Amino acid sequence: MMINESAPVIASHEIEVEAKPEAIWAILVAVDRWPDWNPDVRATFIKGDLAVGTEFRWKAGPGTIRSTVMEMVEPHRLLWTGTTLGIKAVHLWQIERRGEKTLVRSEESWEGLLPGILRGTMKKMLSRSIQQGLIYLKKEAERRSL
Repeated sequence: MMINESAPVIASHEIEVEAKPEAIWAILVAVDRWPDWNPDVRATFIKGDLAVGTEFRWKAGPGTIRSTVMEMVEPHRLLWTGTTLGIKAVHLWQIERRGEKTLVRSEESWEGLLPGILRGTMKKMLSRSIQQGLIYLKKEAERRSL
């Protein structure tokens, strides 16, 4: 499964991190700890560990997002779907070792009424969110890898 390439709103960014893929993966799959390192995430709600089919909720931006894990390939690929405020999202994390560093790519698609009407505004909002999330992840992974 991939993001919806034909959705009205798509954003994608990547960042190099001086940490092993396994360290980055451990941060991403610990959903209950996201608010500790990502100030854009105000709260998370999950029962048990993250696995394919796991449902979790999290507060970011103006609403609560209900997400379901669709694919996990440890420590390289994590994909979930989510819904909030009439928006259907698909988010994909890809983690790839590159020599001494790791390349982390984060991409997401949004579809629904609001993304269709407010395409430009929502694309900027999503792009900023993905970029910031990567910066926060890099900072946390490198802090843990010292």
